[in-house]
Amino acid sequence: MIEIKELGKSFGERVAVDCLSLKIREGEFFALLGSNGAGKTTTIKMMSGLQTPTSGDIKISGESIFSNLQEAKQMMNLSPQETAVAPNLSVKENLEFTAKIYGRDKKEAASRAIEMMEKFGLTDRSKTKAKTLSGGLQRRLSIAMAMITKPRIVFLDEPTLGLDVRARRDLWNILLGLKGKMTIILTTHYLEDVETLADRVGIMHNGKLCALGTTNELKEEYQKHSLEEVFLYVTEDLEVFV
Repeated sequence: MIEIKELGKSFGERVAVDCLSLKIREGEFFALLGSNGAGKTTTIKMMSGLQTPTSGDIKISGESIFSNLQEAKQMMNLSPQETAVAPNLSVKENLEFTAKIYGRDKKEAASRAIEMMEKFGLTDRSKTKAKTLSGGLQRRLSIAMAMITKPRIVFLDEPTLGLDVRARRDLWNILLGLKGKMTIILTTHYLEDVETLADRVGIMHNGKLCALGTTNELKEEYQKHSLEEVFLYVTEDLEVFV
């Protein structure tokens, strides 16, 4: 569904993403794993049309997203690393506001808000102002806002960042229930997120894609016992890039 070809992004002399090529299947839960500064967030911003690449292209179903960016954006949504909620609006108001931005009328916006609150376990917080929610509940709301438009593609940038163990587990369960219903691209530096959620993983280091496959395929390819060992090996500053 998504084809990335020789994608690059530079900020002055600093290369954030370096000639990245990748294909992601429709309905796949794909994870980009890497340390802070590896290029994950910059890649997601280009894929979602928030940044223009320095070089290369991104295609959805064979069409470059940059040939008609507004149309491409209607097919996708993003839950950013920074929780994107309006603090003084209630949970329901945040959801309805997002739906209306994407052109839904008042009735449909209200209906979808109810649906998302049920799906994300937020119904009993519908009238609660977002700023009073815990970090885990704010993150759930942020992701629900990304899902409310029923996009074909959803980008989740570090969705479990800063969450405690219980909040992370709760969010895992919600995301597992979405697998196969849309294409989900996750960025994270948590190995547990990848092992629990992802169908495949691409490991990034210094802006490059240095490993790609399922967890089991990577362990077999690099003759390692765990994804952690694979990650540590391929992110050494050696010429092991594919």
